[in-house]
Amino acid sequence: MGETIRLTAAQAMVKWLSVQMTEVESSSGEAVGQARYERFVEGVWAIFGHGNVAGLGEALHGIGDALPTWRGQNEQTMCHAAIAYAKTKKRRRAQAVTSSIGPGATNMVTAAALAHVNRLPLLMIPGDVFANRRPDPVLQQIEDFDDGTVSANDCFRPVTRYFDRIARPEHLLTCLPRALSVMTDPANCGPVCLSFCQDVQAEAYDYPKAFFEPKVWRIRRPAPDPAEVAQTVDAIRAAERPVIVAGGGVRYSGAEAALAGFAESHGIPVLETQAGKGALSWEHPLNFGSPGVTGSACGNDLAARADLVIGVGTRFQDFTTGSWTVFGAEDRRLVSINLAGYDANKHSAVPCLGDARATLEAVSAGLGETRFAWHDPAAREAWHETVRAVTAAPEATNALPSDAQVIGAVQRVATERTVAMCAAGSMPGALQVLWQAAQDGYHMEYGYSCMGYEIAGAMGIKLAAPEKEVICFVGDGSYMMANSELATAAMRRVPFTVVLTDNRGYGCINRLQIACGGAEFNNMYKDANVAAQPEIDFVAHAASMGAHAEKAADIADLEAKIVAARGRDIPSVIVIDTDAVPGTGAGGHWWDVAVPQAGGPARLEHARETYNANAAKQRSFD
Repeated sequence: MGETIRLTAAQAMVKWLSVQMTEVESSSGEAVGQARYERFVEGVWAIFGHGNVAGLGEALHGIGDALPTWRGQNEQTMCHAAIAYAKTKKRRRAQAVTSSIGPGATNMVTAAALAHVNRLPLLMIPGDVFANRRPDPVLQQIEDFDDGTVSANDCFRPVTRYFDRIARPEHLLTCLPRALSVMTDPANCGPVCLSFCQDVQAEAYDYPKAFFEPKVWRIRRPAPDPAEVAQTVDAIRAAERPVIVAGGGVRYSGAEAALAGFAESHGIPVLETQAGKGALSWEHPLNFGSPGVTGSACGNDLAARADLVIGVGTRFQDFTTGSWTVFGAEDRRLVSINLAGYDANKHSAVPCLGDARATLEAVSAGLGETRFAWHDPAAREAWHETVRAVTAAPEATNALPSDAQVIGAVQRVATERTVAMCAAGSMPGALQVLWQAAQDGYHMEYGYSCMGYEIAGAMGIKLAAPEKEVICFVGDGSYMMANSELATAAMRRVPFTVVLTDNRGYGCINRLQIACGGAEFNNMYKDANVAAQPEIDFVAHAASMGAHAEKAADIADLEAKIVAARGRDIPSVIVIDTDAVPGTGAGGHWWDVAVPQAGGPARLEHARETYNANAAKQRSFD
């Protein structure tokens, strides 16, 4: 067996994680110098309880800065910070999160789903019940009356890419390499749950010393199959009006330059999904904004007329496709360049499996001098004029601004270092359609659209990219759901700026409710069953957690306060009252949200007629 080292299972886990390395790449995807390496799992977020404090807690204390530990305020939001970190690092580095058993563990399930949907690496290590079962039922244990092998941690199975239960110390020898192979696999990447029985954490075992030798995990760049490249080339050559839909896979691949080069060489306009936005600077002449529900007018016009849609690293979510009504040409076809066969073969697409950068380069070489000139640059310029108009400051200084006008204020003082980030509510749609992003200047969690991601996510972005100015857009509803990592950021001196728009309720869903023929009900505080309307002092609340907090009197004051925040070493929270009624005022498309077929008043009947008319246009590529 060779030389061994006797460690507890928890000590062995953290020792092994501390020497797992990944090769660093530049933002363009090229290797840096002569192979520079960094630890793949940068560190561990931890809230300790009886299920992990004696085992993993002691092991993490012992290993110290070789695998640092950070204390957070909530298991879900610690995961959100880790997810934002991994996304900013383009999946080349990750973080781990550990919790106790029971509620600490199940708090992470929502975040696991978020990472799963977005194909992002996250290592979760929840404590579990006793493998030896002697003290059963332990505190916080869920007992399945029909299955003695089940614990609450089985909730992670459908929302992780890899799940394992560590019920013996030697299980680490197989489960840890499997976990890292998933997290570093560009096609299968996603969250991992290693459910760690609390008694096993403390058990000792003689591990092979060779197990702890440093290992480099190289993130592969799979080349496409030549036959699929040829098929893709043929499809593009046969088209007259092709358009590219760039998704998150472009950014994870480091294919930004390849995308720009491909579009320029062949004259093909580019549309960006939420995850793909920022792959091209908004100033690039072939960037026509976004398609679908939160699409730009010029982008949706291209989508409606395109006879070939070339998806690059996108899963074609319903917002991107306008619930499959935005691609309106009768003769349209779909090509899908994707690492995952599951995504590449959706909707009868011509599949081209491979890394985005490698595939774009191969397809471009096959196309040679093929070039198109069907897009209208004037439409793009007209769209940007519209954006400037709807994001301009209100003429009346005492008027409540719209979300679009708040975006305009931030845009006017943004720099090339600014990253706009958000996750849920009104702002994601408004930002996608209106924010003019510099390259790598946009971070949106919209795969799962999870309220409460924003503040923890902003902290994760800043930890991953300290040179960036991070602007976090969050509504009052989402802030109320999860704000406690603001205290963590203040304690750790992680500066970012929060623009907190207070419209006194869930304004986004209130507008959707009205659009679907519903009555205003239970979304705005004024329409909720409460004895008194709340007057929440968000400034005092944020300040109590250590942030610099203040209220902006108007749009001009908001701009000034954002600039002033740049000199601080703690989070800054700027609260501004907004009007909940207006939408973006520009762009947009239909979205399939089912409307009741019967039993309603005239407003519902009218909404159903509109719904039926739009649903009749639904047609994917199948």
